[in-house]
Amino acid sequence: MAAGGGGGGAPERPYELVVFGASGFTGQFVVEEVARAAAGGELRGGRRWAVAGRSREKLQAALERAAERLGKAALGAEVGVLLCDVGDAASLAAMARQTRLVLNCVGPYRFFGEPVVEACVENGASCIDISGEPQFLEGMYLKYNEKAAEKGVYVVGSCGFDSIPADMGVLYTRDQLQGTLTAVESFLTVKSGPEGAGVHDGTWKSAIYGFMDQDNLRKLRKKIGYAPVPVVGAKLKRRGLVFYNREFRQYSMPFMGSDVSVVKRSQRYLHTEFQETPVQYGAYVNIGGLGSVIKLMFAGILFLLLVKFSFGRKLLIKYPEFFSAGRFTKKGPTQKQIDGTSFTMTFFGEGYSEGQDPQNGKPNVKICTEVKAPDPGYVTTSILMVQAALSLLEDAACLPKQGGVYSPGAAFSKTKLIDRLNKHGVEFSVISKPEV
Repeated sequence: MAAGGGGGGAPERPYELVVFGASGFTGQFVVEEVARAAAGGELRGGRRWAVAGRSREKLQAALERAAERLGKAALGAEVGVLLCDVGDAASLAAMARQTRLVLNCVGPYRFFGEPVVEACVENGASCIDISGEPQFLEGMYLKYNEKAAEKGVYVVGSCGFDSIPADMGVLYTRDQLQGTLTAVESFLTVKSGPEGAGVHDGTWKSAIYGFMDQDNLRKLRKKIGYAPVPVVGAKLKRRGLVFYNREFRQYSMPFMGSDVSVVKRSQRYLHTEFQETPVQYGAYVNIGGLGSVIKLMFAGILFLLLVKFSFGRKLLIKYPEFFSAGRFTKKGPTQKQIDGTSFTMTFFGEGYSEGQDPQNGKPNVKICTEVKAPDPGYVTTSILMVQAALSLLEDAACLPKQGGVYSPGAAFSKTKLIDRLNKHGVEFSVISKPEV
């Protein structure tokens, strides 16, 4: 079934997609990327799309910025402007009724995400977001999966840097291995230019609320009652809090984002629905030399102490720049910082060659792959979100047979998403071919 309504005699929806929160810091980059895709003929038949938010002036400014970045005088009449507010259910419903797909850029999602999901599901529109908040993502699965299936719409969370590179990277690694992949570890390396790197404080706030709410996440998972994912092959060992990585000649630590939980949801789905061998997964980030480790440990201890208390959280939210050593700011990164930043996510996979039983003996085949792309927070996130949207709209025959609330790997494993991304500067490649 194609994303969004319009079937069964329903009136045609005027917009293929709507970017909600288009004037926000990340939303502006998503608008630019949709405009680029539309200019390149990727929106079928030159169909219309729209921006949505609270302020007409700010939405117009976002469109003007996108036109300027694309070297145009203005974007054409194919772009609509819709006024709606996350606090106004009627306006969200009106937005959802006018489109096949909503790209939701309004976070933190734990506070502002559910009204958008509810409006989309009730009004027959599909919805994707760029959340890296497991409690929101899994909460939406619990509350809306059955209703979305009834309506035939798709709700796909974490369609940005959190967590398409990890989720699709594991599937890409699996597909490149001649045999059975049973375990993968990924290592994230972020490179910045002379201006340094920066992140908008919206991401900082999401991290604060996420750490604060760990107990509720455990209760939510108990309520969902996930079936355990079987361990196939040798069990993947968890690494320490900080360790020296000989492959990269620097220190590494576990990656605190949503990648592990998202990949696990995808692997559970693919195992349950298609009996595919589940892949164990560990996510890590490279942090540099000993000096970086010491700085990060001090900042981490201070963060964990403050995040436990209401007063501490207020301080963290009020002074992000101070407590993150300048990494997170209320203004967000400059264009020069964004242009100078890139990332590589390297995947080390192991498994069993064809004919070998994964239930017996040690893994006997290894593979190394990578995902390489520009600035993760804004440039790559907007490419990922827009290409995921196009995959949802155009690769309808390859989506899960029924609607529902899905992780990216579950929704897009049979689509051409990786091919789309390779054409848009998010490169999936094999570094070392499988070797027994």
